[in-house]
Formats: sequence, C-alpha cells, structure tokens
Amino acid sequence: MSGISRNRVGRAAGLDTAVPALVMRLDDNIFHHGTLAVVRSLGRAGVEVHAVLEGRHAPVSRSRYLNRMHTWQGTERTPAALVAELGAMAERIGRRALLIPVDDQGAIIVAEHAAALEPSFLLPRQSPTLPRRLADKAELAELCRRLGIAQPETRVIATLGDVASAVARLGLPLMAKWARPWLLPKGARLRSTSLVQRREQAVRLLGQAGGHGSKLLFQRFVPDSPGSDWFFHGYFDENSSCLFGGTGRKERAYPARSGLTTFGRWLDNPTLEAVAHELGRALGYRGVLDLDFRHDPRSDAYYLLDFNPRLGAQFGLFRDGDDLDVVRALHLDLTGRQAGPPRAAYGRTYLVENYDTVPALYQRRSREITWRQWWGSVRGADELAWFSADDPRPFVAMGGQTLKRAFTRLSHRNRNG
Repeated sequence: MSGISRNRVGRAAGLDTAVPALVMRLDDNIFHHGTLAVVRSLGRAGVEVHAVLEGRHAPVSRSRYLNRMHTWQGTERTPAALVAELGAMAERIGRRALLIPVDDQGAIIVAEHAAALEPSFLLPRQSPTLPRRLADKAELAELCRRLGIAQPETRVIATLGDVASAVARLGLPLMAKWARPWLLPKGARLRSTSLVQRREQAVRLLGQAGGHGSKLLFQRFVPDSPGSDWFFHGYFDENSSCLFGGTGRKERAYPARSGLTTFGRWLDNPTLEAVAHELGRALGYRGVLDLDFRHDPRSDAYYLLDFNPRLGAQFGLFRDGDDLDVVRALHLDLTGRQAGPPRAAYGRTYLVENYDTVPALYQRRSREITWRQWWGSVRGADELAWFSADDPRPFVAMGGQTLKRAFTRLSHRNRNG
C-alpha cells in the first residue's frame, strides 16, 4: 500500500506483530479447515488473530492461536449490514487489522466496499468489480475467451432448446455448474458442480434453475485421470506481480474427481506457474488467489476450471523452507515488509483428515490405491489440516462434531424410515 515504507526481511518470522488479523467467513461451515490454517499460520508468528465463527461449537474456536472469536449478530446479511458489523469488530480489536476473507462472497463484499472498510482494515487495492466477475463462472468463461486462457467450452442454459443444443455440441458426459454458487439456497441440495451423464439429468437441472439468481452452465467435460488435476495458490502485490506462489497436484478430492483437495502434493510445474502469473498480470489482480486446472494430455493444455478470488483452504501445503506461506506473504506486504525469495519445498504433502477417507475408498474400488498406500500417505503427510501436536484441541473438537453430525443424520434416517 502507498505511504508505507518497505523494509526487506529475509524470513517470514519478520511479521509486524503489532498488526492483528481478522479472518472473515460468511459460509456457515464449522469444518472449514482453511480458517484454522490462517489462525495457526499467523498465530505461530506472534500475530494476534481474530476470526468470525459460528460459535463455540466450531472446532477452530478451540485453537490456542485464536485470540478472540467474533460472530455475526444480525439476521440480515446485506452488504451494508455486514460492513457495519465488521466496523464494530474493528472497534473491539482496537487497532487497524488485516482483513482476510476466506470465501467468495466475503471477497466480493470486501472488494466492493473497500472504501468503507479501509479506515479500519488493511486490504489489497483490488479492482472493486473484479472478484465478482471472477467468482461468477459465466463471466469467468467470457474473460478466458477474451484473454486467450484455455477453458472448456461453456454455455449458458435457460431453455430446453439450450439443453438440446449443448448436449449435441458438448456431448455427454458434461459438467453442470451454477454460475454464482454462493446464491444457491441453503438446504436445497444443489451442488455447485456436478457431472451430467444422461440427458434426463440435464433437463432435471434446468427445472431447478430460476429463483436464486444463479445461471445454469453446461461445460465440456475434460476427461480426468490420475494426476490430471492441479491448483495454484499465490499472492499478487499492487503491481500484480506474484510475490509468493506454488503449484500443487490434487491426488485425492471430495467429492472424488471434482471436489476439494483432500490430499495434495507441492510439485514443480513451470508451465502452469507461468500461466497463473500471466493471468494475474493480465487481470491486474491484487491479493490472494486460488486457481483450479485440469491437464488434458491429448492437447497438452491446462484448462482453467475455477478461479477463487480469495485464500484457498489448502494453502498450508505451500509453506516453504523459511516458513513463508501465502497468508504470511499477504501480511508482510500490506505492513510494508517483504520476504526474501521463496524456497520451494517440492514434494511436500497436505491431507484433510475428515474428508480423505471417502476418496480413498473410491480409489480403492477403482484399484488406483491400496489400503497400505493410503495409510502410508496419511502417516507420511507433511501437513495435516486438523491435527497438530502444538494445537490438538481443534482436532478433538472436529472429531466430536463429526460424530455428532453422523448420529444426527442416522437418527433422522431412522425416524423417517
């Protein structure tokens, strides 16, 4: 940010501990491990960390590195109401803090209302309209076409004629996506992304469109194979230069093949890294981003599947030899400091304990992995999303909440027999 002198420091330990941080999340998800990762990363560096959580039942609230939990008080989550609540939180914190949104809706609100938030919070000087355009999958497709970024052909679906035309053009299977997944109604059981195998499925999805403000999209399916799914996490400064970033391969995901990373590996991929850096520069992007790609060996192309204009939940995979990661790079840069060149830790692995069993079962059935290999990956993971010897209580609380949720669902199923 302008007006702040820069002092180069060689280690991530050089964070300005006088500047606290507030982790902001609008999506009600007590199992969001990315929130815990931010709390631990900055807390271990001596930064005072605050977080907006669902309540004391959220496992993150048990972390020794969390200074204070805040909750959304209002029942109406309009942008104006949320900005006002953030202002009240800033008053309780007592000094200007780094604001870190960890979901798309939060990133959109922060960018669009930065002028009102900046007196209380440190923020990247992002273009106000850019996060909404990138998180909207329909607008992202248009941006990719204009910038020449490889993306599977995408069509907006509004009528039965659109369904027939898309199926004829794209073939089956195809991917169905909701353009603005954060607008999908709670409890509607609408997945943001799903694989469509039959025409009847496509027609049924069209029947669920309307009323929630999110367009239905059909996208050409890029065949998946072991090792084809990749991601990039990075932090871009005020000049849209990447100060810290890394490429990782998604070894397992939940749901299998199309969901969040449950086991990932940091690997050197100069081609993909160059694509990500160029995309950030072309967009004039500032701040943290999380990109998902799928590699198609037939064309040797990396297709951009998703652009998350905020911190990715598995950013903890990319912690380098100096303990620098994306969120620490963000803190250093916005407080007028800058870390030395990253020391990549290629081969480093990251595992999400409460989600990884299901994709492991999928790979076991398809004979992609044995139980011995899966257990070896669990035992040998360099970073676990929940368990940490120096901060064990969130893991215990996560286990308790997982069991509670399982018993609740079982009881509900038995009652409705």
